[in-house]
Amino acid sequence: MDGYDEDLVDVDPYDDGSFPEFRWNRAPQGLATRRQLRAMRLRPGGQEPVALITCRRGQRFAYLYRVDQAKPVRPMTLAKELALDKAMAARQTCPKCRRRYHACLQAGLPGPGSTSIGGSSTTLQILTARF
Repeated sequence: MDGYDEDLVDVDPYDDGSFPEFRWNRAPQGLATRRQLRAMRLRPGGQEPVALITCRRGQRFAYLYRVDQAKPVRPMTLAKELALDKAMAARQTCPKCRRRYHACLQAGLPGPGSTSIGGSSTTLQILTARF
C-alpha cells in the first residue's frame, strides 16, 4: 500500500482546464497584468496566472495575476545595472564606426545617419542638429 498514493492524481471533474476570460476593461478589482503590476512596483512573484484578458476580437491577450499575492520588485544592484549597460551598449554600438547611439540598431545594418551611396561601401554621416 505504500506506492498506492503515488499513482493517485488530484482531478477536478468540473474543471475544463480553461481560465476565466474577461474582455478589455472588464477585469475585476484585484487582478492586474504584468505591466500593471510593474507600474505598482510589484511582480507576480512565482504565482500562476489566474485569468485571461482579451482584446481585438481575441487576437491579443494578457494573463492576469492577483495583486494581493504579488511581491515587491527586487531592487537594482550595481552589478545588475552594469550588466544591463553592457548589453545595451552591444545593441547600440555600430560595428563599423564603433559609435554608440541612443536607439538600438538592427543587426548587420549601419547605424542611424549612415547612408550607402550607389551600392558602394562609402557611408555618409548625416549630422542633424537638435533644437
